[in-house]
Amino acid sequence: MLQGVIENSPNHRLTPALRLPTRRALIATLCLLLALVVTAAWAHTRSAVPNLGNPQYLHSSGLRADWAKGLVTVVLRHAERCDRSRGACLGDPSGITVAGSRVASDVGHGLQQLGLDKADVWASPEVRTRQTAQAMFGKAIATQDWLNQCDAHFADNAFAHKRNGQNLVLVSHSGCMEQLEQALHVPASATPNSYASALFISQGSDGKTRLLGQMPASEWRKLVAAKEL
Repeated sequence: MLQGVIENSPNHRLTPALRLPTRRALIATLCLLLALVVTAAWAHTRSAVPNLGNPQYLHSSGLRADWAKGLVTVVLRHAERCDRSRGACLGDPSGITVAGSRVASDVGHGLQQLGLDKADVWASPEVRTRQTAQAMFGKAIATQDWLNQCDAHFADNAFAHKRNGQNLVLVSHSGCMEQLEQALHVPASATPNSYASALFISQGSDGKTRLLGQMPASEWRKLVAAKEL
């Protein structure tokens, strides 16, 4: 008798009917979450800045060909700041460290291997950027005041100073590199812009701007030794 009451109760009759839709909803939710994860991972790989220290990315980027045509703008961050390090200063305490100057020298060797005969080279007027440029190129580099003005106009200023057939090398600041990345719609988390890193951009004859990739400072010596550039 009691069993009959249970079998005929409303809750008992609805339970089997609810199980199938609930399972389907759960499976559909899991599939949607999986699709979102895959899409996010794909978008990250599409938007992340290629590491030109990787020989595969370096060769596929077209950097050498574009550099030979004078199409490239490269923005470099200054080397390690003395006022934010325990390392020995390279003279002025508002400049870079001795260790940072050695890193900058390695970066300069890499740029010289690319070739600087068709390149305009400028630096920010700050002590740390002037010292970095000196270490990179073995001589004092002319300064431009706008290179330490890391505002929304930085990208326009950089591209406006690019001459046809001449590469443009700019020794600047991480904030200015971030402004340039924003103009190129690069996610803020995509690149660390570490000390003495370089961001390479190509401006084609068709007027289109293309991000070639970033070169961490630590990769230059390895690439120069392997003659990968």
